[in-house]
Amino acid sequence: MAIRVFLTLLLFLSSAILSFALYEDQAGLTDWHQRYIGKVKHAVFHTQKTGRKRVIVSTEENVVASLDLRHGEIFWRHVLGTKDAIDGVGIALGKYVITLSSEGSTLRAWNLPDGQMVWETSLHSAQHSKSLLSVPINLKVDKDYPIIVFGGGYLHAVSAIDGEVLWKKDFTAEGFEVQRVLQPPGSSIIYVLGFINFSEAVVYQIDSKSGEVVAEKSMMFPGGFSGEISSVSSDKVVVLDSTRSILVTIGFIDGDISFQKTPISDLVEDSGKAEILSALLSNMLAVKVNKRTLFVKVGGEGKLEVVDSLSDETAMSDSLPVADDQEAFASVHHEGSKIHLMVKLVNELDNVLLRETIQMDQHRGRVHKVFMNNYIRTDRSNGFRALIVMEDHSLLLLQQGAIVWSREEGLASVTDVTTAELPLGKDGVSVAKVEHTLFEWLKGHVLKLKGSLLLASPEDVVAIQELRVKSSGKNKLTRDHNGFRKLILALTRPGKLFALHTGDGRIVWSMLLKSPSNSQACERPNGISLYQWQVPHHHAMDENPSVLVVGKCGSDSSAPGVLSFVDVYTGKEISSSDIGHSVVQVMPLPFTDSTEQRLHLIADTVGHVHLYPKTSEALSIFQREFQNVYWYTVEADIIRGHVMKGSCSSETADEYCFTTRELWTVVFPSESEKIISTLTRKPNEVVHTQAKVNSDQDLLYKYVSRNLLFVATVSPKGAGEIGSVTPEESSLVVYLIDTITGRILHRLSHQGCQGPVHAVFSENWVVYHYFNLRAHKYEVTVVEIYDQSRAENKNVWKLILGKHNLTAPITSYSRPEVFTKSQSYFFAQSVKTIAVTSTAKGITSKQLLIGTIGDQILALDKRFVDPRRTLNPSQAEKEEGIIPLTDTLPIIPQAYITHSHKVEGLRGIVTAPSKLESTTHVFAYGVDLFYTRLAPSKTYDSLTDDFSYALLLITIVALVAAIYITWVLSEKKELSEKWR
Repeated sequence: MAIRVFLTLLLFLSSAILSFALYEDQAGLTDWHQRYIGKVKHAVFHTQKTGRKRVIVSTEENVVASLDLRHGEIFWRHVLGTKDAIDGVGIALGKYVITLSSEGSTLRAWNLPDGQMVWETSLHSAQHSKSLLSVPINLKVDKDYPIIVFGGGYLHAVSAIDGEVLWKKDFTAEGFEVQRVLQPPGSSIIYVLGFINFSEAVVYQIDSKSGEVVAEKSMMFPGGFSGEISSVSSDKVVVLDSTRSILVTIGFIDGDISFQKTPISDLVEDSGKAEILSALLSNMLAVKVNKRTLFVKVGGEGKLEVVDSLSDETAMSDSLPVADDQEAFASVHHEGSKIHLMVKLVNELDNVLLRETIQMDQHRGRVHKVFMNNYIRTDRSNGFRALIVMEDHSLLLLQQGAIVWSREEGLASVTDVTTAELPLGKDGVSVAKVEHTLFEWLKGHVLKLKGSLLLASPEDVVAIQELRVKSSGKNKLTRDHNGFRKLILALTRPGKLFALHTGDGRIVWSMLLKSPSNSQACERPNGISLYQWQVPHHHAMDENPSVLVVGKCGSDSSAPGVLSFVDVYTGKEISSSDIGHSVVQVMPLPFTDSTEQRLHLIADTVGHVHLYPKTSEALSIFQREFQNVYWYTVEADIIRGHVMKGSCSSETADEYCFTTRELWTVVFPSESEKIISTLTRKPNEVVHTQAKVNSDQDLLYKYVSRNLLFVATVSPKGAGEIGSVTPEESSLVVYLIDTITGRILHRLSHQGCQGPVHAVFSENWVVYHYFNLRAHKYEVTVVEIYDQSRAENKNVWKLILGKHNLTAPITSYSRPEVFTKSQSYFFAQSVKTIAVTSTAKGITSKQLLIGTIGDQILALDKRFVDPRRTLNPSQAEKEEGIIPLTDTLPIIPQAYITHSHKVEGLRGIVTAPSKLESTTHVFAYGVDLFYTRLAPSKTYDSLTDDFSYALLLITIVALVAAIYITWVLSEKKELSEKWR
């Protein structure tokens, strides 16, 4: 009896591991989340003696955040949305953060310590105009000193306590745009300076308490202004004229306006177009002319005089009050790989308060902005810290000649992503290098056993988590046999390429792309896209993979392109070149040369395509496939198909240049349809099988074609915001078009529906999301396309007897016999993006990865959007896995793969297969980054990471011991019975 109880206990312990799930110690093992804010454009320091020292910033990603000045960590942040750009930031009453956004129409106050919103005020706005925020420095806790806001043609005075609008002034009739609001200390009169049509300067004197206009003065300026303005004193500003070659000093003493013009040529030789660097300097301004920075002093009568200059590009900060009623400013300029930080007094440029030289990573580029703050040292002298924004959008704090902390904010603006394998690991790595001693090995397994038996203390849980992270080897810079360790290559908006490790998201290397051109117009190219260039075979261990980054010099479509080839393992730029033509479309071809470089075609604006790499071998490979290269272009309401025509050697001497001809055209009537979305399959997607067995034991052949294009159009009236039209005025039409022949294979119309349309295309099906105006709900529609022409292949006897030839070539020019199945479902949420999981062999069930409006990712099984779902599925359909039909797709809280995290500003989701068929990599990017591994059909081909081998070993030993003991007792019992 005791033996039976013992065996039962052992069986229970051995099975307990199957139901044990300790989320606390599994967090962060297979996923990571990184928070960013983006490129900083405004910064306000808050360094009072009481409380934490922090800096309030707003960014180009529409984020307002509070950062710790000691470590650069985020205290709090708010992402306002893509259409709520922040125009200004200030601190009021010493405890509120004031933000102005949406072109001056929304004013908010946030609690400084924790970021909670205190109040929000919507301001009247009638037109698009420049916005301006003025928060008085001497603001007290009353309504005598209001916040002055200009935007949308209206000037508002708002209370900082509760956001109440005290008064407003309408300037929409005269077209007046405010440029500066000056509030002299101790005075209730504010000076409002602005332009009418940038040709007439106007100054208003307004009572800040009542909003009454005390005085008004205007004066015409021939030639007009450019709009750039610098406040140099309480009664003077300096602006640039419309030609940017003349500095105009505008004085408004006692309400009278005076102009004084100073040509740039009088200040410096070889002058050109000027640019005002700093907007707030006392009695001085900084002007940039031909990469030369001039410090111009403004005299009492508006006379300008150059008092200093720097030959290199310089970034300037606003002036800051220091001791003895003086003001100082900071300037940063480059010299090779070093940057020089200087803090000078405004009135005494020879008096340098601080001079520091910092060694800077060259892959950060140049300094774009500088924000300065001062503090009092222990010896009662002035100390300075500088917050600088680099060209790659990174944010750094400089203090005492060193970089205190840095933030790689370029990762908040990822534009393109691809993945790459890590190098192979070296053989001969012993267990001793991983587990240092036998004692540590035993201690680790004892801890795992305590965790499995639910006996672990909180300290043991932490130790187990650290042990798992250490033993998992997820952070090694070598590839593993399951393919879990990879490099994520992310290209950002400033043209910087990052390599992130999937283990913990750390930056393995980063590189800011440089142009090989020496021209000023293309000093730094804009990154367009990222492509796999060379992926060596697994046996080529002496070669490193490389990627191709295609950029262009300028925002114009005809701007010349730039190619950059980057080594994936080292992050070094192998080579770069100006290709001498524009880049409209990049087409990777399914061909490689002997060095495994992939062939690419680049189309330009004049209708030519160019072959890369430019080698004789690549040319011979391409010429063999010359007649089989097709592509398409999408314009406003036209889709065109193209084919190769011949060499353009008659026009240019480039033998790698080819001419094209138009093969077909699909024109959508502009009065009824407007293209809003197009999509194709991933070129590297793996399809496991082309056939599907339905519930009737019948074969359905998938129409799997890489040349299939999904197009969504909407009526022109319905191209606006959701709800801007009635259901009768809007309709959504989707097409499936063959891009070789231009033939429309399927057309589906949704009356009373509206975009935006978010779609995903995989194998032979497409799923797209839109809004139904009649039902006032979002909808998801799935369309599956099947090949009817292969119906005769269903006869197995013909296949056995060889009556038909399955190896016969298939051409797109033969009219395909296809049929489709479709179904629509309601969906409860708005969608930002949709992706689909991908695995190595395509065997594992697929899941839709839906990026919701809440910036989370929902994993939805593809079976929920199966068009064959019925209300009452038969037994055969149930066995096939078909789910009963419902009108709404379920949203299961446990299906959010981001868990409690939010990928703020979610823009895209990228999936990549691992070597393990059950597992796929998922990477999401926006303002934040998120990575995880996903197993749509569970890990059916491997054991889990938390599987306890020690418990299994103990169970086996105990069973063997129990069997032996049972055998001994049985022998003794049998012997005793025989003696009877």
